[in-house]
Amino acid sequence: MSLLQIAVLAVVQGLAELLPVSSSAHVVVAERLMGIDPSSPQMTFLLVMLHTGTVFAVILYFWPRWRRWAGAPAGVRRGLVAALVVATAATGVVGLALKKLIETVFLRGSGKQEIEALFSNLPLVAAALFAVGVLIVWAGLREGGPAKRAELTTKDSLRVGAVQGLCLPFRGFSRSGATISTALLCGVDRALAEDFSFALAVILTPPVVAREALRLMKAVGPAGLSAGLFKPGLVGMVLSFFAGLAALRWLSSWLETGRWRYFGYYCFAASAGVAAAAALLR
Repeated sequence: MSLLQIAVLAVVQGLAELLPVSSSAHVVVAERLMGIDPSSPQMTFLLVMLHTGTVFAVILYFWPRWRRWAGAPAGVRRGLVAALVVATAATGVVGLALKKLIETVFLRGSGKQEIEALFSNLPLVAAALFAVGVLIVWAGLREGGPAKRAELTTKDSLRVGAVQGLCLPFRGFSRSGATISTALLCGVDRALAEDFSFALAVILTPPVVAREALRLMKAVGPAGLSAGLFKPGLVGMVLSFFAGLAALRWLSSWLETGRWRYFGYYCFAASAGVAAAAALLR
């Protein structure tokens, strides 16, 4: 894989991972257009490094805002921790149940019986992009409604966590777009919806990265992790970190100025583009 290809994938991943437009959809299309095998050990390792870069960007960007949670009254802190626990548990239940259902029912008898077999399915990616676009536009058009709450109820947390679980098996169904939109539709304040969504991302990403790393180890073994994989991975991680910071500033600006729905319109356009790419690459 050339340095240019790594740079393209890192910037695409860093920008799209943190914008509500689905990094996985954009990365899959970029890989297919550049003739890269998404399931190769090199790509698996590179994606692990790119995800690590974006997690560092999230932590750096949101840390000052999350620190204010630490200074909140004890009852508020306990409520936020409980909301994170409830949402993460809901994500695990829904995500694992969907994974089991898809692998045992829809992929039964196929050559590949793991959920990853769906990740390069471009028609499915296009459908998922369109679906999350509907959710984002719906939430964006309802932003001007009644005054929003600066707190999360248990029901809010369950809904956000369940929707996050729906995102796990489907490339194209943006995690940040779906979770922030769900929180907005629940009547949660914009800033809290954003802070909560990305706090969940920091909790969710390490297990996902660890799972990908284990898949890589099973595929190539410790001996297959040559030094040649680490240099491009580090380059990609640094680039995805800076692209991620830029994406977060963009997301915050549009969310706070009432332009959230425009990300949904982009998802509609991206869905059409992925569908066209699927037809070309068939």
